Amino acid sequence: MNRPVGTATRGTTNPNRLRRMDRWIAATHGPALRSSATAPVAVDLGYGAAPWTAVELLERLRTADPRCEVVGIEIDPARVTAATPYEREGLTFRHGGFEVPTPDRPAIIRAANVLRQYDEVEVAAVWRRLCGRLAPGGLLVEGTCDEIGRRHVWVALGPDGPRTVTFATRLGSLERPSDLAERLPKALIHRNVPGEPVHAFLRDFDRAWAAAAPYASLGARQRWIKAVGDLKADWPLTDDRRRWRQGEVTLKWAALDPNSG
Repeated sequence: MNRPVGTATRGTTNPNRLRRMDRWIAATHGPALRSSATAPVAVDLGYGAAPWTAVELLERLRTADPRCEVVGIEIDPARVTAATPYEREGLTFRHGGFEVPTPDRPAIIRAANVLRQYDEVEVAAVWRRLCGRLAPGGLLVEGTCDEIGRRHVWVALGPDGPRTVTFATRLGSLERPSDLAERLPKALIHRNVPGEPVHAFLRDFDRAWAAAAPYASLGARQRWIKAVGDLKADWPLTDDRRRWRQGEVTLKWAALDPNSG
């Protein structure tokens, strides 16, 4: 057997930690899943020391397409052994890494809190490898969240490369949008400095949030919607109020690409 590609991560995980990412995938990629001629396969890559996130991914994706199957992949064989008792119809676990050892190319690969533990210079090569494993029309979602899933930032990629960046939060926990900077994925977290696009975006988001302060009397959700709506004048947002109401905002990757200059 070939050695899996990658290195073991800390493996910390919690139930419901990835709910915001899962719901976004189900909502935005659901039509692509339903159009598949065969049962679509999703990979939970690096699910950690417990299998909760893979179990939850199956449940959430089946709201979009009841045929969905999930494969949890871990580089630590002891974690695969521990997860095996949780297998059921549509849910299996495999030993592996960035080579993604599934019989069929997956429609979705979700890699959450994995690349954060790698060096920034390694990210592009991992992205290319994972995207190369996707089925036609497939999606890689790679990003980071806090320990209990209040704050997320993720990049969505297709076989053509990175497409969008999504910022998502439990609005009641937010003092200002730039609080999300601590959860930027590895490709962006070291770029949050003056002169970089992601720094400019978070600066403008904070300004829009401050300007929307009068809406706070209507609740954090209305303040967020107003701030995001104002951002749309200067930044290429790709979503609308239906997603903003969830405490999300998505924009084109090109706007934040640190290599765009």
